[in-house]
Amino acid sequence: MKFEDEIKRRRTFGIISHPDAGKTTLTEKLLLFGGAIQEAGAVKSNKIKKGATSDFMEIERQRGISVATSVLGFEYKDKKINILDTPGHKDFAEDTFRTLTAVDSVIVVVDVAKGVEEQTEKLVEVCRMRNIPMIVFINKLDREGKDGFELLDEIEQKLHLKVTPLSYPIGMGYDFKGIYNIYEQNVNLFTGDPKKDIEDTVEVKDLNTKELDELIGDTAAETLREDLELAEGVYPQFDKEEYLKGELQPVFFGSALHNFGVRELLDCFIDIAPPPQPKEGEEREVKPNEDKFTGFVFKIHANMDPKHRDRLAFVKVVSGKFERNKPYKHVRLSKNLKFSSPSAFFAEKKQIVDEMFPGDIVGLHDTGNFKIGDTLTEGEIINYKGTPSFSPEHFRYINNADPMKSKQLYKGIEQLMDEGVAQLFTLELNNRKIIGTVGALQYEVIQYRLEHEYGAKCSYENINVHKACWIETDNEKSEEFQDFKRVKSKFLAKDKHDQLVFLADSPFSLQMTQQKYPSIKFHFTSEF
Repeated sequence: MKFEDEIKRRRTFGIISHPDAGKTTLTEKLLLFGGAIQEAGAVKSNKIKKGATSDFMEIERQRGISVATSVLGFEYKDKKINILDTPGHKDFAEDTFRTLTAVDSVIVVVDVAKGVEEQTEKLVEVCRMRNIPMIVFINKLDREGKDGFELLDEIEQKLHLKVTPLSYPIGMGYDFKGIYNIYEQNVNLFTGDPKKDIEDTVEVKDLNTKELDELIGDTAAETLREDLELAEGVYPQFDKEEYLKGELQPVFFGSALHNFGVRELLDCFIDIAPPPQPKEGEEREVKPNEDKFTGFVFKIHANMDPKHRDRLAFVKVVSGKFERNKPYKHVRLSKNLKFSSPSAFFAEKKQIVDEMFPGDIVGLHDTGNFKIGDTLTEGEIINYKGTPSFSPEHFRYINNADPMKSKQLYKGIEQLMDEGVAQLFTLELNNRKIIGTVGALQYEVIQYRLEHEYGAKCSYENINVHKACWIETDNEKSEEFQDFKRVKSKFLAKDKHDQLVFLADSPFSLQMTQQKYPSIKFHFTSEF
């Protein structure tokens, strides 16, 4: 197959939602349709049988939430699909934000009963910022929930999206009869039989036929006609160009648990979703069909296999073809590296591959060379934008609980920080180390992993910090900046890239500092 064709048949997307909206279930059902797994539950049960991909995933099992992003690849209707299933729990949002730099489009899952929730709002905002094309999937239609129009309104208002339904539910909860697929013009009947992989689909081109009344009953048919007429009047026609620009979001209804509405979503998705897109570098824009390989690291996972202490760097191929055993330039370290066993993923199963194309995610064994955001090329100096660190919400001092193991502790902290689990700040005043995380659950993860993977013990101590702000100034020698450094010396720290950070102890103190030093810029992300 020609290189150009390989690019066109790739679809790389992320699935995002609030916890419990049914993201992992939807991922599983997409794999089922792709023939990648034989039975539902295989993704989950596999984890339990194998003791998970790494010991730390015990936390996933105990709490029943996804902690790390999974990468899953499969073929469907001659398209190569790469799914990045992200954690929904807000304590792991940082991982999700970074994953969004590696996707070309996104499916947003919304729970029919709960509607739009807080975590969904944050994640959609990041997608909007980057103009990522989004499809919305309203899940759990077999349960009682909000009315279809109410949900569409809520998505428009809370997520600031311009939506157009491409399918519409016939009833809901107890009287859920099925879905009318506007995109394909057919009725999909719901039997509620979990043994059936795919429900019956009946083509209905004309909504006014008697056939519709016979299929779903007179009342339901009449309601559906009224609903669709109203939807046509209120919502814009689907326009693929607008969708690709991130200006229009198609909405599908279904129930992932019952495999219902999932095929429609997948068929429409591979038809309209974008193939791999160009990516902005600091030096220039890079197009996928360029001859030379470039890619960037968006995630690092340490100790995938505790026996081997291995770290895997997940690299998104942006342009050209990645080949096994070919030397590539690591731009930040300015040295050439060769990879003898690059892997492709299916959940935690890995297989060694000889070549990968734009849009694909390749796993590279890493002995500590990579950090998140690193670039690999065939020699050109390119740095990709868009893997920022966000200001953490929780801060604690980290102390060494076993003085004999300080070397292991520092090595462990350094590796976990490279992986992006949390952020490390070192106080300028006394060199004490502070760990900042997005969620409190991260502290448990760090403690558990330091002990079980590095043999080091740590304890935490509270510190009163409200926000971390990265500092930017045009003139480091200015009197104002020197005064700021003197007055605020006990609140200043360096992050792991040696950038200056101001740790404000309250919203009021941050506001006062900003007013007092107008020439200094305070940023809430490290990439400004």
